[in-house]
Amino acid sequence: GFRKERAALESLRGHRNIVTLYGVFTNHYSANGPSRCLLLELLDISVSELLLHSSNQGCSMWMIQHCARDVLEALAFLHHKGYVHADLKPRNILWSAEEECFKLIDFGLSFKEGNQDVKYIQTDGYRAPEAELQNCLAQAGLQSETECTSAVDLWSLGIVLLEMFSGMKLKHTVQSQEWKTNSSAIIDRIFASEGVVNSAIPTYHLRDLIKSMLHCDQGKRASAEKALCSPFFSIPFAPHIEDLVMLPTPVLRLLNVLSDASLQCEEEYEDILEDIREECQKYGPVVSLLIPKENTGKGQVFVEYANAGDSKAAQKMLTGKIFDGKFVVATFYPLSAYKRGYLYQNLL
Repeated sequence: GFRKERAALESLRGHRNIVTLYGVFTNHYSANGPSRCLLLELLDISVSELLLHSSNQGCSMWMIQHCARDVLEALAFLHHKGYVHADLKPRNILWSAEEECFKLIDFGLSFKEGNQDVKYIQTDGYRAPEAELQNCLAQAGLQSETECTSAVDLWSLGIVLLEMFSGMKLKHTVQSQEWKTNSSAIIDRIFASEGVVNSAIPTYHLRDLIKSMLHCDQGKRASAEKALCSPFFSIPFAPHIEDLVMLPTPVLRLLNVLSDASLQCEEEYEDILEDIREECQKYGPVVSLLIPKENTGKGQVFVEYANAGDSKAAQKMLTGKIFDGKFVVATFYPLSAYKRGYLYQNLL
């Protein structure tokens, strides 16, 4: 798998939603003698961990949209290059704090479409029906009539998005007889359930997008390019405060630091600005610091670091600190929004 993964990553190099391969080295100290290793970029939290943190509540629509768009962009690119990922699941989608996007990792099972060299692709619970069939036949020593194509990746992503929305692991659901006879009804039920946090937001676009990826017939399944045209991607969602705590970026946002009185008094404002800058510089060079005096971001403190490593260290140390008699709340903030001067309303 090493050679294959290396070849795939080398030919897919340069796409922002695919993990970057920096090089290859030999580890002479591994237990089983020298082994070849891939040197990959360091990424952050996986969708698998985000699902654990969502504690059956499901992820926010902003996060689902962000993840869906990023992974579909990656799939559109790799499918265009003739590759099938063949192992898409929550733990193979990781957040990049430096680039503020989700990236696909683990190309160990990937293959060039039409040249599938392993019979057993995909992970239980995320396996497309045609791959499932191929598995069963292979175990019986038979050849499958249908080839597995790039459509298997869209099936897996459909399941991942359904898990992000529902906050539930769906492995047993998708293996049930009911799913095989009427998966559409199960999807409708998940979207109609009262427990779903996103009730105020029109969710039917996401529901239809997921259904288009979960056709049992691979020929009817949406391609990544077509899925990217879904109206779901034109809805402007805002991140929840949990999203901004979970997904690191180079920008730190401090809440509960400034009172209205200190914003009005210029001298006090300058003093506080200096104090905050001094405190924040302990964790790394501060590129910029912003404290809006009015409107949506009023009284929030935005601190831009040169890299996400510094802002992560600062977030860890500053959370719960007492500043001017108040407990500090530290979250991250999207660098892209900060650079545009766009301040989200605080969604709690």
